[in-house]
Amino acid sequence: MKHTITALLALLFATTLAAQDIDLPAPHRKGGMPLMEALARRNSSREFDRRDLPRQTLSNLLWAAWGYNRPDKRTAPSSRDKQEIELYVAKQDGLYLYDAEHHRLRMISDKDLRQMTGTQPFVADAPVNIIYVSRTQMITGKNHDELIAATYANTGFIAQNVYLFCASESLATVVRAMVDRDALGKAMGLPEQSMITLVQSVGYPAAKR
Repeated sequence: MKHTITALLALLFATTLAAQDIDLPAPHRKGGMPLMEALARRNSSREFDRRDLPRQTLSNLLWAAWGYNRPDKRTAPSSRDKQEIELYVAKQDGLYLYDAEHHRLRMISDKDLRQMTGTQPFVADAPVNIIYVSRTQMITGKNHDELIAATYANTGFIAQNVYLFCASESLATVVRAMVDRDALGKAMGLPEQSMITLVQSVGYPAAKR
């Protein structure tokens, strides 16, 4: 009886989390600012408005960052096409994993972990903090230094996509390395083989004073 109740509670918990997954609308793959203009406007900002991003904007952002633009290829390259990077999204209402194949956000936790995504106070204000996680077990045939170089390069490609999208949409963003990776990884429940590389804050720019 005890095992039955435990199993039912586990099923209820899993069902509740699944019910809070976010089905993203189809991304807009046309339009936006011309590339050269976006490059001219690309910049880092550490001042964010607390407003949430509309779901369509979040959809476009994540697709631009690391979505599928062909049946099995992404909007950013990766070494040997391992596609080992995962995008976790820390929002006020919880922590999500971007499921690029189905273009949806899978809820991992209902806790607001934004304040743990960096050591600077503004990270708790940004409505979205993208946590780049490398599944290092997927990168084979490299020594440790080669693995680190490859996975950080792969993260950088995605982060630049985010920068260009934000420039095009007049959003604020900054990529960051100042984060307690061990504490954040533990709070996220990451497996031992997964490694946090960088974190990137995204949101509306704060109103000028």
